[in-house]
Amino acid sequence: MQPLVTPGSQGEAIGRLVVAGLVVTMLPALPFGAYLIYPFAILTTWFHEMGHGLTALLMGQHFEQLMIFPNGSGVAESAVTGEASRLVHAAIAAGGPLAPCAVGALLIVASAHPRAWRPVLWLSAAVILLSVVIWVRSPTGLWVLPLVAAILGLVAWRASPGFARFSLQFLGVLGAMSMLRDFNYLFTEQAVIEGQAILSDTGQIAAVLGLPHWFWAGLILLLSGVMVGAALKYALAEHRLRPPPRKLPANVLQFKRDPRR
Repeated sequence: MQPLVTPGSQGEAIGRLVVAGLVVTMLPALPFGAYLIYPFAILTTWFHEMGHGLTALLMGQHFEQLMIFPNGSGVAESAVTGEASRLVHAAIAAGGPLAPCAVGALLIVASAHPRAWRPVLWLSAAVILLSVVIWVRSPTGLWVLPLVAAILGLVAWRASPGFARFSLQFLGVLGAMSMLRDFNYLFTEQAVIEGQAILSDTGQIAAVLGLPHWFWAGLILLLSGVMVGAALKYALAEHRLRPPPRKLPANVLQFKRDPRR
């Protein structure tokens, strides 16, 4: 009989999230830490570029391919029809910077449900591998992303429940904190990727909708913060962290005293 797995106390849940945040923040500064965090830094680029591509598909356009480069930059190539409105172009541009925090928020929410820990890890690994087969067309993406998928699959298969949960929290915090990593990029109108100067995501939004690019950068950061804040509030809700009441065997009788007597 397996022991009952419960989410734990609110203090413990907060502590785990704090540890996940410290690992994300401090690991690159440790010896060999940059090498250990590298696959997951590439994963956040994958979050971003898949956000562009999947938004294009949702808008009725075509997602052609995804390129991830060794320095962590990336490009999602979409074929947009000539009849596409300005809102379609803006939505596709915004889908990239919003995606990491959206995925991070969902993973943080999933970490609050013990039955979801392993299925979500398996699903994440499967989606990564599927994207590699369909869209990824760069050497960095073709070796790093399958490695990440294998790590997630191994954790889902063999890791303890506590480590499976911490893995979801780590990935969730990683996605949530990517908005800080991309802060300068969001407030830049143009970016240089593989030696080519192109409009940044916020620059593209400004080009089709008007208003300065920094306005759209601030709006994206606000929406990202709201998503992450709502996820943390949900995951750390006190009633959700209480362990469920123990069920007594059917042959055990319960007697309750009426305090009015």
